[in-house]
Amino acid sequence: MKFLKEILSKPLFKATSLNGISILIKIAIGFITSKVIAIFVGPSGMALVGNLRNFLTSTEAFATLGFENGVVKYVAEHKKEEQKLQQTLSTIFISVVSISALLCLILFFFSSYFNTSIFGVAFHYGFVFKALSIALPFYIGNIFLIATINGLGEYKKVIFINIIGSCIGLLVSVLLIWYWQTKGALLSIILTPSLLFLVSFLSINKELRLLKTVRFKFYNRSFLKSLSSYSLMALVSAVFGPMVLLAIRKNIILNLGIEQAGFWEAMTRISSYSFLFITSLIGIYFLPKLSLAKDNQETKILFREYYKGILPLFMVGMVCMYFLREFIIQILFTKAFLPVSKLFFWQLIGDVFKAASFILGYQFYAKKLTKAFIVFELFSLSVLYFSSIYCMTLFNIEGVVIGYAFTYAVYFFTLSVYFRKCLV
Repeated sequence: MKFLKEILSKPLFKATSLNGISILIKIAIGFITSKVIAIFVGPSGMALVGNLRNFLTSTEAFATLGFENGVVKYVAEHKKEEQKLQQTLSTIFISVVSISALLCLILFFFSSYFNTSIFGVAFHYGFVFKALSIALPFYIGNIFLIATINGLGEYKKVIFINIIGSCIGLLVSVLLIWYWQTKGALLSIILTPSLLFLVSFLSINKELRLLKTVRFKFYNRSFLKSLSSYSLMALVSAVFGPMVLLAIRKNIILNLGIEQAGFWEAMTRISSYSFLFITSLIGIYFLPKLSLAKDNQETKILFREYYKGILPLFMVGMVCMYFLREFIIQILFTKAFLPVSKLFFWQLIGDVFKAASFILGYQFYAKKLTKAFIVFELFSLSVLYFSSIYCMTLFNIEGVVIGYAFTYAVYFFTLSVYFRKCLV
């Protein structure tokens, strides 16, 4: 494939290769963690873990104000201009700290409310949200520091931190789940990113004296306007997406039982692992090129490279996964999760349409089409929710993955119409 030869011939290949190693480690550790959760917690615990993950994604988006991509962009632009860099980091850091402090108070004093909303009245895990209120500043601080390191161009350090994070995550998860089962699984999700704060801080402090760089006198409210488009896109995805998934899972628990919700969460985990490489490749190789594309013709060439080179390989992988589904389930989980095999067909169909739409969706980021992105995102999430709930009433748990497949088929075709000038 021509584009792969192009990657190999450029320095960017080093970053891609290192990132590939990081992803392989992440997948391997994810497999082990899933196995441990399956053995000690079971399908019901898996469902609760999924709920907390979705909630944490939304909380993270609120706490960071969706600034993560903006931090990378503006630190990269101003890293050689000390005054602008100080203004960038001070404005973002002070804004994020203020919001995080408010969220910490809300999480601590309303922990019972969040427990009922996220887990239901039958469970008593309010302490998890109190623990999150204590860990959140370090959790968000780690995200901020990694984005800053990335903006400084120190991709090796970012990958190194990710690898350390994966290893720490495995150790913490296994120990906590071993001793406290479901409670331990929930706590491990919160604690692991927080423990990485010190590693990130020490890494960036060698490049940038952060404590001297961030000052109230450098705070500039008008600078926040330049980050608004990044915030809007990030917040819409990170807030409404998890909210929809939470709502669907709560409906499954209410109508089909928590065990069925655990099976759906297991299927979602398997799907997420299959997307790691493709999302990484789009982010590293295609997104920068889409951003630099001057006209529809240049964009069309990139789309063709993706649809002729990447998508067919992904489809072959999906076919292999389907025929090896029972083996995959037993490797990742336990025999108790074998009912997940009946979810594979429609989930993988949906994954293919989702992969087909990825390259089109990244065009919103590449060209900063904020309004169009929000419209399409809210439209697709609405379709996902209503189609999943409706199909569930007809086909039980299989209906949820049928709704997923239907959603991404609709999403792909509507994006194809919207970006038709770049495709035809």
